[in-house]
Amino acid sequence: MTSTMRSDASGELDRRRRLLVLAICCVSIVVVVMDISVVNVALPAIRRDLHASVSGLQWVVDAYTLVLASFLVLGGSTGDRVGRRRTFQIGLAVFGLGSMLCGLAPSIGWLIAARALQAVGGTMLNPVAIAIIASTFHDAAERARAIGVFGSMTGLALVLGPIVGGVIVEGLGWRFVFWVNVPIVVAAIVCTALYVPESRAGRARRFDPVGQTLVALVLCGVVSATIESGRFGWTSPVIVGLLAVSALGVVGIVAYEPRRAEPLLELRLFRSVPLSSAILMAMLALCGFGAYLFVTTLYLQEVRDLSALAAGLCLLPLGLVVVVLSPFAGRIVGTRGPRVPLVIAGAALAAGGAASLRVGPATPLAAVLATSLLFGVFLAMVNPPITNTAVAAMPRSMAGVAASLASVGRQTGTTLGVAISGTIVGSVAADGRAYTSAERGVWWMVVGLGLGIVVLAIVSTSNLREPHVRAETRRRVPQ
Repeated sequence: MTSTMRSDASGELDRRRRLLVLAICCVSIVVVVMDISVVNVALPAIRRDLHASVSGLQWVVDAYTLVLASFLVLGGSTGDRVGRRRTFQIGLAVFGLGSMLCGLAPSIGWLIAARALQAVGGTMLNPVAIAIIASTFHDAAERARAIGVFGSMTGLALVLGPIVGGVIVEGLGWRFVFWVNVPIVVAAIVCTALYVPESRAGRARRFDPVGQTLVALVLCGVVSATIESGRFGWTSPVIVGLLAVSALGVVGIVAYEPRRAEPLLELRLFRSVPLSSAILMAMLALCGFGAYLFVTTLYLQEVRDLSALAAGLCLLPLGLVVVVLSPFAGRIVGTRGPRVPLVIAGAALAAGGAASLRVGPATPLAAVLATSLLFGVFLAMVNPPITNTAVAAMPRSMAGVAASLASVGRQTGTTLGVAISGTIVGSVAADGRAYTSAERGVWWMVVGLGLGIVVLAIVSTSNLREPHVRAETRRRVPQ
């Protein structure tokens, strides 16, 4: 199929068509991001049906986010090289196939493998979608608003996941949580072929297999060690070996990537304070929210004995806050910059963690729901400024790489949040009093993550070093 997009004499799409492209990107990414959180509310049903252990449940979540984190940079650079629309469509097809296989999984091992396949498709969607948006919206202010909307959809999808998952699990069973993606993906593939124009970066970046392998080794080693530490112990040869592999991977990246003409990770880019801070803030933010979702959905179902539907509905106030506040976050970024929404987000995350320290087995549900509102404020405010900061810090030709690096931060954060929180509370999930006592360690971590975002927000928006670095980057990377 060929694109039927209208354009003016300069080749720019008219406003209606630009908004249509944005809508297609948003709808497509909602199902991908939603699958990070939708599975949380289905975990108890999966455990009963497939006889899974707590570490198995952690891998159901983390197999998805770990593959996303490991290969997002490759997905973004592939779209820049071979064509963003083509890459986007392939990603949708692979994601749909993985979703179908998740619903057919006969055991926890097969489910984890299918989740990894889902994520392979997802790696070709998030960064590529942002690159499509960046190449579609040429005006800086309009592009900032469009990226803000896209970032808001990412946050909204994370919140809607448990709610939609609860409804589906209660009414149809956990397998339909995955099967519902298939018709949406088919429609998205068709709409992409009809309405999204093809685009590429001005200069194609070559594939870097060594760098890709090193990145995957680092992330897999850290996450595997964290999840399996409860079973083997931190001093066991298995855990020490995994951490050693990660450390060697970091050494390899630092030694190898600067020597390559077109590396997977352009380490010089990390001299940009806004870009580096955006990646780190994304990691801290989603580590906090990933931990919150994992701990809270288990608390509501295992400790408070709520159904999947009731547990999902308990997160509805959080979702409403995101819906109401997200548009304002995008507007603030477009008019005043990212500092204000980032500071608000960090403060809200820290406050939510502090308030959660008082939650126990008998805490009134009204108080639990009120606490979730703080996490809603955090999620509404954090995604648009992070995405915009990462993309704005780089030349347009590097939009795919910049977006993918920010997404790597998000997925790495989500993966670590689930891995760490699951390690802290997993062994006592069946004991309400012991569970709420153990999860206080998670909430103290969340408080620290929120304060870290506040500090980074102030530092990253000071522009102390950015002019020099951006000029240096522009000299090295053609526009």
